[in-house]
Amino acid sequence: MAGRNLKISLVTPSFNQGQFIEQTIKSVLGQKYPNLEYIVMDGGSKDGTTHLLKKYTRQIDWTSGKDKGQSDALNRGFRKSTGEIIGFINSDDYLLPGSLKKVSDFFHRYPRALWVTGKCRIVDLNNREVRKAITAYKNMLLKHFRLIQTLEIINFISQPATFWRRDIFKSVGLLDTDLHYSMDYDYWLRIWQKYPLYFLDDYLACYRVHPSSKTVKSPENQFEEEYMLAKKHSNSIIIHCLHKWHATIAKLIYRKLLIK
Repeated sequence: MAGRNLKISLVTPSFNQGQFIEQTIKSVLGQKYPNLEYIVMDGGSKDGTTHLLKKYTRQIDWTSGKDKGQSDALNRGFRKSTGEIIGFINSDDYLLPGSLKKVSDFFHRYPRALWVTGKCRIVDLNNREVRKAITAYKNMLLKHFRLIQTLEIINFISQPATFWRRDIFKSVGLLDTDLHYSMDYDYWLRIWQKYPLYFLDDYLACYRVHPSSKTVKSPENQFEEEYMLAKKHSNSIIIHCLHKWHATIAKLIYRKLLIK
């Protein structure tokens, strides 16, 4: 079975996430995946993150120093990576047990698939699942509507549960370093225009919402950037209007969630 374990490279960008990053690291190393390359790109944290990283020096490839933001850190990590399968997990999110083996088995079973996404739970500071209705909505879109233009209306792809073959870099390139909130959405749209999205009907990761995360502090900025990207990648006025309409509803929902 060892030959079936495709080499997976995971990159974690980090900056002052010492409160969460050890859980992220443990969730990756705890996969016990035999062909893993794990790269952590820290932006020069001052909160004890580097002290934690030193504990795992023998198990991960990490560096700490000033960068130009999350996208830049990720691109640097991608350039260092050597795996056939690529993904990234932010320093406040984590993988669920057995995820990497499921991803490797999927790509081995479907050699023509160039990218795949799975299901992702949303959790709070204490790892309790929250926003279950949003998760169910995204899962429904993934299962039934991922092969039409839905992605240009709503980003239903969960970044921690998404993986792609290295060949994607050759045709799509790296992340846009000018984007600060939706670099993943832009990347999904760029891949979407070239290759069909596959779906792994299993929970692979958990995405954490907490007061200091960018998307919680500035959901409006995220939605505005996503709307700009939808206009960039689609010439359809109908798609633009649907995206704006959906974003307006989503912002109302997120404001209510923030009040609770």
